[in-house]
Amino acid sequence: MSFKYAERLELLPRYLFAELDKIKSEQIAKGKNIIDLGVGDPDLPTSPEVVDALKSAAQDPANHIYPSYSGMDRFREAASEWFYKRFKVKLDYKKQVLSLIGSKEGIAHFPLAFINPGDVVLYTEPGYPVYYASTMFAGGTPYPLPLTKENNFIPSLDGIPGRVLEKAKMLFINYPNNPTSATADETFFKKVISFAKRHNIIVAHDAAYSEIYFNEKTHSILEYPGAMDVAIEFHSLSKTFSMTGWRIGFACGGEELIAGLSKVKTNIDSGVFQAVQLAGIKALSLGDALTEPLRRVYKNRVHLVTSALSEAGLKSFNAGATFYIWTKLPDSIDSISFTGRLIENAGVVVSPGVGFGKSGEGYFRISVTNKEDLIKEACERIAKAAKTL
Repeated sequence: MSFKYAERLELLPRYLFAELDKIKSEQIAKGKNIIDLGVGDPDLPTSPEVVDALKSAAQDPANHIYPSYSGMDRFREAASEWFYKRFKVKLDYKKQVLSLIGSKEGIAHFPLAFINPGDVVLYTEPGYPVYYASTMFAGGTPYPLPLTKENNFIPSLDGIPGRVLEKAKMLFINYPNNPTSATADETFFKKVISFAKRHNIIVAHDAAYSEIYFNEKTHSILEYPGAMDVAIEFHSLSKTFSMTGWRIGFACGGEELIAGLSKVKTNIDSGVFQAVQLAGIKALSLGDALTEPLRRVYKNRVHLVTSALSEAGLKSFNAGATFYIWTKLPDSIDSISFTGRLIENAGVVVSPGVGFGKSGEGYFRISVTNKEDLIKEACERIAKAAKTL
């Protein structure tokens, strides 16, 4: 039998990373030594203290039941306490905090709560593909806001056509930014809040990389006046505490926005395993004691890569946040061709810029979530290949 995909799936762009995985697998099958700098999955292990907390909680039969849809009170309270310590913003954990099965899950479900067919969703591009996909699944119309080096990878809100603004209902932003590593300041966040209030637009801020900074601390949009009226923010324990596989995060912000997302989730999932939430509480309570050592490692790796790329004549960009390096390609080659041939000829996997949207063409992204000796070797291979590619 043959079945046809639903139209919503047909509308999604081809997933370039899956195609690169295929090329990677083919090269591995041929015996080639592959170094993967494409995926943003930390190689640094989760803290033993957090692992021990999980072990203990998993052995308790009280945690073997269905969890609360919204999350354990203890977890949401721990998240609010961490948030206050970090951003000096008080949250009502019962009304303004919601546990997530990773921030990706929350971002993917959020448009379902507020977007109707025909509504426009503004989003930064290049960006996390989930912003586009979740908009399409909700029946909305995605409208990209290009991020360029000329505007320091910050979107221009002033140039959005009036016809678009009339239908716009949501804006996705992401700082520190994936894939460009750009950061946003107080001026930008205040402008976004004013813009959202003026046009009655919901702001969804993806703050998954908020704790991966190397110099100045990054900001939460909820720090600024009026944000609670228009904004929801998504946080992840994945990058903050090297817990990508654990699938736990939280959303916080305006009560109405949290309630909307909660209603969607109540009808779709059954919450986060309580043992994982209790381990999350341990991570949040330790906070910077766990995150600061990770930042030091990533900072050294980013410096290593940017220096090596510079010597190779490649212009790279890292604004002092995230573990990504956004690198300009020579004008003579496109990002798909470059990354494909880099795998085949040099045995190195990086992410093509166009995989994050059309505005990402002309760039590739390197992730420094690999061992330092492998990163050094990969840089040598990239430098050598760049001369011929």
